Amino acid sequence: MSRHHLLPGRPSLRLFAVCYRNLLVWRKLAVPSLLGNLADPLIYMLGLGYGLGALLPSVAGTSYIHFLAAGTLCYSTMNGATFEALYSGFSRMHVQKTWDAIMNAPLSIDDIVIAEALWAAIKASFSGLAILLVAWALGLIGGAVALWLVPLIALVGFTFGALGLVMTVLAPNYDFFMYYFTLFITPMVLIGGVFFPLAQLPAGIQLLAQCLPLTHAVALARPLLGGSVPDDVGLHLGVLAGYAVFGLLAALVLARRRLLG
Repeated sequence: MSRHHLLPGRPSLRLFAVCYRNLLVWRKLAVPSLLGNLADPLIYMLGLGYGLGALLPSVAGTSYIHFLAAGTLCYSTMNGATFEALYSGFSRMHVQKTWDAIMNAPLSIDDIVIAEALWAAIKASFSGLAILLVAWALGLIGGAVALWLVPLIALVGFTFGALGLVMTVLAPNYDFFMYYFTLFITPMVLIGGVFFPLAQLPAGIQLLAQCLPLTHAVALARPLLGGSVPDDVGLHLGVLAGYAVFGLLAALVLARRRLLG
């Protein structure tokens, strides 16, 4: 196989038809799917936010439920994109052979991979927006600047959708994804500022956390939810966009190697 054969090509607008196809399939199970994605983060936000929050006078200058709401929003979006890219994406690629069937139409593997990342972002955005609505209903939103959380949710969904697709095109089976959750997702949730401030961590762990995308998503979401403009916006957006570009390019190259090799 030539090296040129492995490089991503030029995608077409037909990739949006793949997104629409996934939407039509998901629509039949939309309600239980959304409930499943929302149950875990809502339990964390309400249970810990009010239960543990009652024991804490304040965290980082705000109530714990408010502190946790921003982290839960990013956590829910990340989870939605990750599960869609991994389990549903692997089913379409390997088990159902949907990707193979689509490539019989005038679409390329690049169209399919980009569409999968976009669809993961779209589906994850539903989960993130639902958490945002809950935060609004609880009176946790500080002002109109919180509307910038909507594009942030989409970016976080695309970033983790692209990263998840790298694992999808490498995976021999569903069990492979446990390595991704155990070695990457779970540690990132614990040290990424979702449940407690980064300042509580040792200096070395703080440095590691600053290299992870979830940390930067939370750093943007928390002040936006409170009605203020975050510091270092360019840095945080740059890290998220960098991970998104890296994940998408890696997924494109690996998908070509697996499916066209």
